[in-house]
Amino acid sequence: MAFAAGTRLGPYAVTALIGVGGMGEVYKATDTRLARTVAIKTLSSQTAADPELRQRFAREAKAISSLSHPRICTLHDIGCHDGVDFLVMEYLEGETLAQRLTQGALALEEALRYAIEMADALEAAHARGIVHRDFKPGNVTLTAGGVKLLDFGIAKLVTAPGVGDVSQTLTAVRTGMTRGAVIGSVNYMSPEQARGAPVDEGTDIWAFGCVLYEMLTGEKAFDGPSAADTTIATLEREPNLEELPTSTPAAVRHVLRRCLEKDAKRRLHDLGDARTELEDALSAIGSTGPKEQRPSIAVLPFANMSADPENEYFSDGLAEEILNALTQIPGLKVIARTSAFAFKGKNEDIRRIAEALNVVTVLEGSVRKAGNRIRVTAQLIAAADGSHLWSKRYDRELSDVFAVQDEIAEAIAAALRVTISAQAGETRKPTSSVAAYDAFLKAEYYLGKLTSEGFRRGKECLEHAIALDPRFALAHCALGRYVFVMYVGHLIPPQDAVPLVRKHVEDALRLDSSLAEGHGMMGCLAAMYDYDWTEADRRFRLAFAHGPVSIDVRWQRTNFFLAHAGRAPEGVEDLSLARAEDPLNPAVLWTLAVALRAARRDAEADALYEEVVDMDVGYMSSIAAVVLSGNHLARGAIQESLHFAEMAYARSPQSPWAIGQLAGALARDGQLERSNVLADQLRPGTAFGAPFGLALVALGAGDLDQAADWLEKAIEQRDMWVSFLLNVGNIGGRAMWSSPRWPPLASLMNVPLRGSSRA
Repeated sequence: MAFAAGTRLGPYAVTALIGVGGMGEVYKATDTRLARTVAIKTLSSQTAADPELRQRFAREAKAISSLSHPRICTLHDIGCHDGVDFLVMEYLEGETLAQRLTQGALALEEALRYAIEMADALEAAHARGIVHRDFKPGNVTLTAGGVKLLDFGIAKLVTAPGVGDVSQTLTAVRTGMTRGAVIGSVNYMSPEQARGAPVDEGTDIWAFGCVLYEMLTGEKAFDGPSAADTTIATLEREPNLEELPTSTPAAVRHVLRRCLEKDAKRRLHDLGDARTELEDALSAIGSTGPKEQRPSIAVLPFANMSADPENEYFSDGLAEEILNALTQIPGLKVIARTSAFAFKGKNEDIRRIAEALNVVTVLEGSVRKAGNRIRVTAQLIAAADGSHLWSKRYDRELSDVFAVQDEIAEAIAAALRVTISAQAGETRKPTSSVAAYDAFLKAEYYLGKLTSEGFRRGKECLEHAIALDPRFALAHCALGRYVFVMYVGHLIPPQDAVPLVRKHVEDALRLDSSLAEGHGMMGCLAAMYDYDWTEADRRFRLAFAHGPVSIDVRWQRTNFFLAHAGRAPEGVEDLSLARAEDPLNPAVLWTLAVALRAARRDAEADALYEEVVDMDVGYMSSIAAVVLSGNHLARGAIQESLHFAEMAYARSPQSPWAIGQLAGALARDGQLERSNVLADQLRPGTAFGAPFGLALVALGAGDLDQAADWLEKAIEQRDMWVSFLLNVGNIGGRAMWSSPRWPPLASLMNVPLRGSSRA
């Protein structure tokens, strides 16, 4: 029944029909008692025919009317006219989010502001036990003062109890049935809602994720040519996060992944967590703000045009050395090697690469090496339109390779109108032996593969480079770094590894006392092996004393020192800058996550750990999965913990930390038989790494005393992962801070006592 203008519904005088929806009509009206404009929404006559529904309608409406929140449209009253039930609500001026989205995606900051306001409103309703059930862009009004959420709890008011199945759901979405099937808008239904199962706050959290995705992309997260196809997509497919703008922060991607988890048990449980993460992301965007873009460049790996494909190491190495020269140019932002080389072999468009790396120019080139001759071709390209700013070909003797690198750097500086440092060429030349330099480039190429064979061949090439030039300081240091990596990965025990690292690095520093990489490695040993935090600080100060240092030295300082020594905020600041220079480097993402965790910014840290896991880059991704498993377990999220523990074990089945974390998570879940089988792989606990793995088993089982016993043994072994657990507070380590065993453990590592046990 449509009401004409002037119709009285009790004290309310209808002035105009605003719209028609599935539940009835919406009218603009005047409350004659208070002289205020209101909105009146009529509800289906279904309620009139069912006394039980009418009682429930009145009871639920009373609960909803108790909601008082600036982001929720107020429900003033309920009434009945000629058997038609209606709601009286706050009248809002503005367009709906659905209307706004017809124009496409929203700007990132605008979308985040709206999402924060929506999350705040939903969080407040959930705190009072009220679930929206039909959250979608059409139920969000954009007013001058921000968003207002409409129809809170209306779906629950008009829905009779009943549980359906998938077949009922598909029928319901075709026919518009509500009673005994499902309620909600098909594009925003959670999987459990689509199946007709009972719903709770998780359904609103899913819908919130769908709306956030749509605001950022302009496309629905789940869609199809028919309602049935959309429902199937919701049940069976993952949202395409590749459609998100490249500028979308990691924390926002993390929120979306957690909100759109199909398993309700693993889904985000509290929109307050989402709101906090989005607020932090928005704050970070605001703090960096749009600034005048300074000159910036990414050096892509040069193509190997030689007849021998094995010469690829040389073309890669030449590009990297040019990149290193460019880092000496003040005011020029240079993307580091790991991120620039991530596009190798992918044949990506230059503009897409520049957008992903946030640079305005790209250097690409090719190298042909034949005997003692090289031909190098290089082009500097403006990313905006693909035009060439500069290009040149160099035909030289191999012995002129260092001069070619300098000439290319100087030409780029001139093209970009920046000034190269006068000392850049002389400080960068690592050896006078072209043959030793060639062997060094081979070593870097093989070590970068992160495979057992690559490590073996890389070590051989470094030893060959040193044999060719015993005064090659950087090669000595790189050999020490190789051994240190073996120690980190539990492949060489510290009693064998550390003396070798010290020897190689001391040899390097005798040859070049200012070598930043050498002082950085000695700082890592001082912190992780000696627990001499004062010496570690001194060493890293020496590393940074002579101007810009490599990304590697920067992440090492935070990963092995600052985050463990109570100076995490310094690490967060520096690694945030490093990430801008090397956004695709898993070591940088990992280390920033370590620093954020130590600074108690847990949600941001876990978002980055998930990125590292998704990169699937060897042991680093495995240990990131272990960290996530332990962090979830500390919060009582057992299923999430098991998910990441199983992933880590599948990737690194021989690693003590992967075995121990899975055994601990299984013990917490009551799967004791499988837990014990896994733990038996680590017993009697004498092998390097085994005590740390057994400590994780005990932590998972909640036995802090036994965990402390094993951690003491791990400290005796100088297993550096103990410090990541106890001093950073990862993998559930904060629980130890409330144990009486914590003070003696802290004393063994020469660290001050940390705070509470809050995970």
